[in-house]
Amino acid sequence: MTHIGVIGGGGWLAGALLRPVLTDRIVKPADLVLSSRSGNISGFEPWPGVHTTTDNSILVDASDVIVFSVRPDDLDEIELDLRGRFVVSVMAGVTVEEIGERFGARRIVRAMPNACAEQRLSFTPWFATEDVRRSEIDFVHRFFSASGRAHLVSNENELDYFTALTGSGAAFPALMADAMIRHAIESGLDPETADVAVRQLFLGAATQMASIEETPADIVELFMEYRGTTAAGLSAMVEADLAHAVFRGLTAAQRRASQRAD
Repeated sequence: MTHIGVIGGGGWLAGALLRPVLTDRIVKPADLVLSSRSGNISGFEPWPGVHTTTDNSILVDASDVIVFSVRPDDLDEIELDLRGRFVVSVMAGVTVEEIGERFGARRIVRAMPNACAEQRLSFTPWFATEDVRRSEIDFVHRFFSASGRAHLVSNENELDYFTALTGSGAAFPALMADAMIRHAIESGLDPETADVAVRQLFLGAATQMASIEETPADIVELFMEYRGTTAAGLSAMVEADLAHAVFRGLTAAQRRASQRAD
C-alpha cells in the first residue's frame, strides 16, 4: 500500500485508528490524505506531513486506498467513482453490496472497530470481498492490528452482530461500572474514591480475563464455590436475572445495527 485517503478524516474514529498506524509507521505521514467537510482536522500535529483537504475528489486522485469513516447518514452526500479502487469502510450497517453499487468498487473491506482503538484495545472484526488482493488483506490486518485485535470473518452478516457486541467499546461495561459507583456512594464512600476503586476493578478484571485460560463462566463458578461475600453478590445478581437484561440489551442493539443494512 502506498497512499491512503480517509474520507471523514477529521472524525474521532478516524483519529483513533490512524494515530496508532502512524506511530507504528505502517503508513507514512506523507502518504496519508484526510478529508473533512469543515476543513477542521486536529490531532495529527506530531505528523506535520499528513495532507488535508475539503475535496474528496482530490483525495481520491491522490490515493490508492480509500477509507470511509463517515456516518452512514452522510453517505448520500458523497458522489465518487471508485471503480478499480481498494475501499475500506468502518461505517456501521453499510454493506459491501451498497458500497459497490454506489461507488463502483469491487475490492472492498468492511470493518467494525470500536472506541478503544486509541488505546490499542479495540476488537475489530472485518470482512473482505472475493476480489480483495492478498497484499491488501495483509495491509488491512496490519492496519487494524495497530489499534487492537483484528479478526477476519467469513460471513458479512456477523458484522451486524459484532456492531452490537463489541462495537459498543466501553459503553456496556461502563453501564455496570456506573451502577457500582452509585451504589458505593449511597453506601457512604466519597465519589472520588468510589470512582477510582471501580475503575481499577474493571481494569484488573479485564486484564485477568484476557490473560488466563479460564472462561468468564469458570471464574463465576470458582467464586460461587467459595460461598463467601462474592458468591452472595453473584447469587443475588443471578436471581435478579442480570443475564436477561444483557440479552435484551444486545438484542436491541443488534436489531438497530441490522436496520441500516435492511
